[in-house]
Amino acid sequence: MAEYLVLALVLLGVLIAGTVGLVVPRLRRRPEPPLPRTEVDTRAEEDLAGPPVEAPESDLSTGVLVEPPPVLEPQVEVPEPTAGRLVRLRSRLSRSQNVFGKSLLGLLARDHLDEDVWEEIEDSLITADVGVDATRDIVDRLRERTRVLGTRSASELRALLAAELVNALDPSLDRSLRTAPKDGVPAVVLVVGVNGAGKTTTCGKIARVLVADGRSVLLGAADTFRAAAADQLETWGSRVGAETVRGPEAADPASVAFDAVKRGIDTGVDTVLIDTAGRLQNKVGLMDELGKVKRVVEKQGPIDETLLILDATTGQNGLEQARVFTEVVNVTGVVLTKLDGTAKGGIVIAVQRKLGIPVKLVGLGEGKDDLAPFDPAQFVDALLGTEATGRDA
Repeated sequence: MAEYLVLALVLLGVLIAGTVGLVVPRLRRRPEPPLPRTEVDTRAEEDLAGPPVEAPESDLSTGVLVEPPPVLEPQVEVPEPTAGRLVRLRSRLSRSQNVFGKSLLGLLARDHLDEDVWEEIEDSLITADVGVDATRDIVDRLRERTRVLGTRSASELRALLAAELVNALDPSLDRSLRTAPKDGVPAVVLVVGVNGAGKTTTCGKIARVLVADGRSVLLGAADTFRAAAADQLETWGSRVGAETVRGPEAADPASVAFDAVKRGIDTGVDTVLIDTAGRLQNKVGLMDELGKVKRVVEKQGPIDETLLILDATTGQNGLEQARVFTEVVNVTGVVLTKLDGTAKGGIVIAVQRKLGIPVKLVGLGEGKDDLAPFDPAQFVDALLGTEATGRDA
C-alpha cells in the first residue's frame, strides 16, 4: 500500500512540473511594450558615441542633416573714377563711325565737293538722327566756311566738321550734376523715363558715378509696379554701400519717395537718388502720378536734378518723350543710354537743339562703370576718329 502511495506522489510531482514547464516559457515570450523611438535612438547614441556633441541642424521630416548657409558680408566696391571715362570708352563709341566717321569724312575727302556731295552729307547727318533743321544749319555753315577759307585738304575739312558738330552740341550748357547737400539737406535727384530705356540699371550706374565722385548716396525704390525693380536697385546700392529705401509691392510711389528723402535727411547723406517707374509719355494717368511724386518730395525741399533716361536707339521719338516729361517734371538733364555703336549719335544734337536740355551722362556699354560724363569735344572726337582740332587720331 505504501508503494502505491509513493508512486502516486511521484506521478503528481511529474504532472505539476510539466504544467509549470509549459506555462513559464509562454510567459517569457510575451513581448515588452516598445519604448518611444526617440528614447531608443538616444540610448543607442549614448552607448555608442559617449558624451553628446553638437550636430548640424536636421530636417525633422527626412532626418537629413542640413548645413546652415554661410553668412556672407556684402563686399563694397570702389567704382572707377569718372574723370576720363569717355576717353577710355572711345573705342566703343567709335563703332558709330559707319555713320559719322566713314560716311561723312569719306564724302569730305572727295576731290570736288559739288551739290550731289553736299546732299549726301545732309542725308548722312539726317540718317544719324541729327534732325532736319540741325542738319541744314550744320551743312550750310560748313559749306560757307569751306568756300571762304578755300579749304581742300582732308585734315582741314575734318577739323571744320568737328568744329561744327561741337558747336551744334552747345559746349556752353551746364552739364554738371547738382548733387551737393545744402544746409544739411541732401540733394535730391529724380530719375524718370519710359518703359524699356534701361532706367533702373542706369539709376544704379548713376549711383556708382556719384560714389566715384565722392558723394554718399541713398536710393529710393519708387518703382513699385515691377516686383523685381526694388530688388535690382537694392543690389546696385549694396555694391557701393548705399542704403535703399523701399516699400511693399504696389505701394504709393510718392510715399516711398517721401520716405527716402526723409531717411536721407535723418542719416545725413549727400544725395538721395529716386528711381521711378517707367511710363509711356502718352499715358496721362501715369504722367499725373509722376507729377504727384514730384510735388510730395518737394514738401521736404526742392528737387535739385531731374534726369531723363533716353534710349539712343529710339531716335527722333526720344524728342517727344523728352518734351512731355519736361512739361510734367521739369527735366534738367538727359542720360543717353545704349550709345555703344548700335545707335545713331546724332540724337544728342537733336535733343539739345529742340529742348535746350543738356545731355549730362552717356552710357556706352553694359558694364557697371560704362556711364560717363558727357563732353562735346571728346564725344565728337570719338565719333569722327580724329582729334577735334583736326589732328589724325
